[in-house]
Amino acid sequence: MKLHKESKGTIIVASIAFALISFLAIRFLEEWSLLIIIPLLVIYGLVFWFFRVPNRTILDHKENVIAPVDGKVVMIKEVEENEFLNGKAIQVSIFMSPLNVHICRYPVSGKVVYKKYHPGKYLVAWHEKSSTENERTTVAVETFTHHKVVFRQIAGYVARAYCFLLQ
Repeated sequence: MKLHKESKGTIIVASIAFALISFLAIRFLEEWSLLIIIPLLVIYGLVFWFFRVPNRTILDHKENVIAPVDGKVVMIKEVEENEFLNGKAIQVSIFMSPLNVHICRYPVSGKVVYKKYHPGKYLVAWHEKSSTENERTTVAVETFTHHKVVFRQIAGYVARAYCFLLQ
């Protein structure tokens, strides 16, 4: 399994902090040092877990829509999409917990015809207004079958800077 290229700085800082705190715990707490090192090791492991990039086999999806992220589908409903389509659309909302792989992939193959960044707040993901008030990026793709698919990457409170958009 690989780690995301953007994780290098975070992992270096986490490694230095882990080594330094472990050294100080062993040096000054002696037999009690494991009370510090074990929880620290769990946190250190979660840093690697967060930045993992598992190998995925994504089959050709010229006519299908794939899930762009790992997570839990929390809502499917018809909505009025007013930013690009200016009409009715089916919204599929996927919640990503901090334990999910935080990589976003394009859900369809095709040509990007629209992209816009929206600065905003960092409300918790379950807040009713998070999809309209949080920082987000909107992307529209015209598929090879001439359908338009709009998707939004919405930053939540916890993982606001760690969802990476890959082609």
